[in-house]
Amino acid sequence: MAQVAIYPGSFDPITSGHLGIIERGLYVFDKLIVAVAINARKGPFFTLEERLGFIERSFEGNDRVVVDSFTGLTVDYVRTKGANVILRGLRAVADFEYELQMANLNRKLAPGIETLLMMTGEEYFFVSSQNVKEIALLGGDIQGLVPPHVVEAFREKLERGEP
Repeated sequence: MAQVAIYPGSFDPITSGHLGIIERGLYVFDKLIVAVAINARKGPFFTLEERLGFIERSFEGNDRVVVDSFTGLTVDYVRTKGANVILRGLRAVADFEYELQMANLNRKLAPGIETLLMMTGEEYFFVSSQNVKEIALLGGDIQGLVPPHVVEAFREKLERGEP
């Protein structure tokens, strides 16, 4: 039986750190479902369709990476996919505290679902979607922090005057 993990997040936008977690996750799992969470409270910079497209383009031709979206509780989504592992990336100590709380909460909600916390590669431990957006909005260079097609999407969006 294939081992499937769900890698949930807002991915607004997907960063080089996220890509590293996905690539390394494929060493552990047969298939990864990268699940973009739809959270109306967050007000994303990129649309859901754009975020899904960024991830799909990053893994074109790799049938072991499936891109999807969901609303509601992550554990409910994991169950609908027949998976039992949530993959999460860790950058710093602050991430650990939050992710530990979420992992324990999810274990309480769904005892059969485990959370695997994977350290982000040292070359990207400082990268977050939030700081990438801030750098781009302030006119900074985000090359290397996100895939090239995301750099281009930022450029186009900012040239159109979109926030």
